[in-house]
Amino acid sequence: MSRNGQRQNLVVIKELELILDSCTLELTPVDEVWPNLYIGNVAVAQNKNRLHKLSITHVLNAAHSKQGSIGDQSFYGNTCVYFGIPAEDSDHFDLSQYFKSATDFIHKGLKSKDGNVLVHCIMGVSRSATLVLAYLMLRHRFSLRDALRQVVKKRAIYPNRNFLTLLLKLDEELTQKRTLCPVL
Repeated sequence: MSRNGQRQNLVVIKELELILDSCTLELTPVDEVWPNLYIGNVAVAQNKNRLHKLSITHVLNAAHSKQGSIGDQSFYGNTCVYFGIPAEDSDHFDLSQYFKSATDFIHKGLKSKDGNVLVHCIMGVSRSATLVLAYLMLRHRFSLRDALRQVVKKRAIYPNRNFLTLLLKLDEELTQKRTLCPVL
């Protein structure tokens, strides 16, 4: 990317961070951010009683195999379908490689009978939020800005700048596709 491109990107990232900063909500363990779609922290994901009360049927762990994030299908047994993504909340991890598989898992979970999906990482702020934003963009045709506005109405989130850059790239690709092939 050229210097000018990097500078423009940073300006847009700062605009996106202003949307994130507009959230006045306190961070809670779990929030429903879209019908039957929840973002939460690792404590909620490991609390079977809480999952039962929320009627969670599918768990997407965006911090699979990370320290402090225990989870696999055997932990949930037949109460929840589990999908783990070994993502790092860092400025170099390419989370976009999981956008499609995470989106497909969330979509399938929501379409299942009485489906309720929990997407979590450690805090439920960056990795999990990024995957939910990608889902809204890919499956519901939200722009990145609209997806951010939708989620911050329901939960305090803060994807790191690397993840915002990956989402921005996805947003640009989707916008270009829609321009080339508009849905009738």
